[in-house]
Amino acid sequence: MRVLITGAAGFIGATLVDRLLSDGHQVIGVDNLSTGHAGNLDAAIAGNGLGEKRFTLISLDIQAPELVDIVDGTRPQVIYHLAAQTSLSASLSNPEFDARSNILGTINLCEASRSTGVRRIVYAAYGLSGTATTRPQSRGDVAYALHSPHVAAKLAAELYLHAYGAMYGLAPISLRLANIYGPRQRQAEPGASIAAVASAMINGSQRISAPHQELTLDYVYIDDAVDAFVCAGAAPLDVTGTYSVGSGRLTDASEVDESIRGAVRDTGAIPPNGDARELGWRPNVDLAEGIARTVRWLDESQRRSPAEAYGAVGEDQLAVAG
Repeated sequence: MRVLITGAAGFIGATLVDRLLSDGHQVIGVDNLSTGHAGNLDAAIAGNGLGEKRFTLISLDIQAPELVDIVDGTRPQVIYHLAAQTSLSASLSNPEFDARSNILGTINLCEASRSTGVRRIVYAAYGLSGTATTRPQSRGDVAYALHSPHVAAKLAAELYLHAYGAMYGLAPISLRLANIYGPRQRQAEPGASIAAVASAMINGSQRISAPHQELTLDYVYIDDAVDAFVCAGAAPLDVTGTYSVGSGRLTDASEVDESIRGAVRDTGAIPPNGDARELGWRPNVDLAEGIARTVRWLDESQRRSPAEAYGAVGEDQLAVAG
């Protein structure tokens, strides 16, 4: 199968690229590389030299008119739409930029799909943090979450996607993600509380102060999140709508920090909506194991390149979700 992934160089996008390649698919990645990390795709690019070339990376903003030509030329069976502006502070300082990135970029993708007959789009929708996401989010939940231009733009993009489905026969599935964590997530990225706390502990900090400390959240490991995208992409075309991707278990910050502390200690770094289960998806990696894998990746990354593990980017650039 041929698939196209927007935001392919991001945290979720690059992991999805690797998974789909390992499943034998041909993958076209689209990313403007403003905040996505090209290094995330090293394994995918290296794989092209080992036999049949099955991965193509195209450097392009999803707002560009050329996107229609790319979709027309590649004719993917499935489009995974993960590209987005994800910074809350950027949306507050420049809501017009946020709207262009998230809403107009998504409309451009919808137009490309409509004009080329590509029906299935799987969208990384705005996730409702702080809730156990094992059911479809209600209208009341969505309304309650409207606390920033970023949230408004992501929800508007989702509505456009499903409007195109109703009007033109597209078959969109929106995945409303819980708090995704794991290898490749840099500590400077939005929502990367586990990476931030783990990095601080790896660097020897005993006193941790993180934005999530007062929160109780639902966490899903990156490989499980990618499984949900794969399930959505494989679903019959008559299956559409919004599905929640969550473990169903809320975890408070103290438990998360204890798990991180134990995992860091093991590395030797420091001293002692519809439910996506309807698509056939199940989370497989529990929090303790997921944190252990994340800490190992962060520890190895910081030994190679501290700047790469931090992943700092300018907020005036288009961020790539996933």
